[in-house]
Amino acid sequence: MSDFTIRNLKEVEDQAPKFGLSPDLEARFARVPLDCEETGLSYQRVAPGFRIPFGHKHGGQEEIYVLVSGSGRMKIGDEIRDLRQMDAVRVSSGTMRGFEAGPDGAELLAFGAPTGGGPNDAEMVPGWWTD
Repeated sequence: MSDFTIRNLKEVEDQAPKFGLSPDLEARFARVPLDCEETGLSYQRVAPGFRIPFGHKHGGQEEIYVLVSGSGRMKIGDEIRDLRQMDAVRVSSGTMRGFEAGPDGAELLAFGAPTGGGPNDAEMVPGWWTD
């Protein structure tokens, strides 16, 4: 393996169509395409007003979300927080979270580093965030 890998995130396969979430969500997971050994990265584009229809948490992975463009709200545990461009949010492992885009949509980068739960330690909970 090389000491580095370069990939364009917009060229990484969009996983959202496989789960019926397109065109409201674009989700590109780059851990494997980047040959990551100890971290992960995803790019997500969320349509205006769209709430991702599930919450999720990790058994052994802390994550950081960076709102690159647009605005939105994030439910973290029992709290709902408004986010604006370039806000960064750290969420500890074991904490449920979900995202909803603002009126102009949103683009997010999510970074994670497994700490014992492995790269696929996510628990998904459909309908977790309801009003």
